[in-house]
Amino acid sequence: MQAPGAGNSNRRRGGRRRQAGFTLIELLIVVAIIGLIAAIAIPNLRSAMNKAKQGRTLADMRAIGSALETYAVDNNTYPRSLSDANAAALSSFLSRYLRSVPPNDGWNNPWHVDTNSAGTVYTITSHGADGVAGTNPGGATADFNCDIIYTNNAFYQYPQGAQQ
Repeated sequence: MQAPGAGNSNRRRGGRRRQAGFTLIELLIVVAIIGLIAAIAIPNLRSAMNKAKQGRTLADMRAIGSALETYAVDNNTYPRSLSDANAAALSSFLSRYLRSVPPNDGWNNPWHVDTNSAGTVYTITSHGADGVAGTNPGGATADFNCDIIYTNNAFYQYPQGAQQ
């Protein structure tokens, strides 16, 4: 007869006991799956963020345009001879009509507001995600880098459909 516990010590020495945990292969597979999911999700997230910035830009342009329209009703003209005016320049004209002029577009680029010398036309421009002035053929655009142009209470160039 064996002493108590002698059989257990033989099992420990002779056989390999399976350790709890993950193997290196299992961990690599999990990391690869996470990388694949991230590769799919990140571009969609960037697109959603740019779409939100674009929406904010459109809303801010409408608000500035409405304030300019109200200014024109009170003064029979838009502010005259503005050339590439930013939010600070607009504030002096629109403080009665807009609590605060949004300082930048959704991508944190400055506004570009122009009016003619007669005060009959205004144009608000956002240069889009890249902040660089582009060609402006008017109508719908399909790129986040395209300019957005709002003139005399209507969009001249605007985003529509899927953006890239």
